[in-house]
Amino acid sequence: MSYVNDNTYSVENSTKNNILIDMCDPDKKKHHSPMELILSAVTSCAAVEIVSMIKKRKRDFKDILAETTGFRVDQTPRYFKSIDIKYIIHSSDLKESEADRFISLSLQKYCSVGATINEKTNINYSFEIVR
Repeated sequence: MSYVNDNTYSVENSTKNNILIDMCDPDKKKHHSPMELILSAVTSCAAVEIVSMIKKRKRDFKDILAETTGFRVDQTPRYFKSIDIKYIIHSSDLKESEADRFISLSLQKYCSVGATINEKTNINYSFEIVR
């Protein structure tokens, strides 16, 4: 991590990929905040596993999208009290029961980001299958 300015930092990982993180007011925001990165991380980490399970079951897979919202407590530290994720899966033959099982397993068992989030945060999910 390196300083860019009082509200912006540059982060480089071990493979030299860079992202900028800012804690600016919404009208000046240009990058993800650390808390937004948590939402992105848990959503995408589980999505990788969901897609993998769909393909292993040899189901048709066209696309996956997600809408994620986090609800934070009012006092410091303002951790997420809950995270709600809605996955929109484009598939012609994926069953509702399969989608529910795959998402549940992904978030509760296989996603390391989800496993890292502690018991103070409830992760809820819903889904829609687009045929």
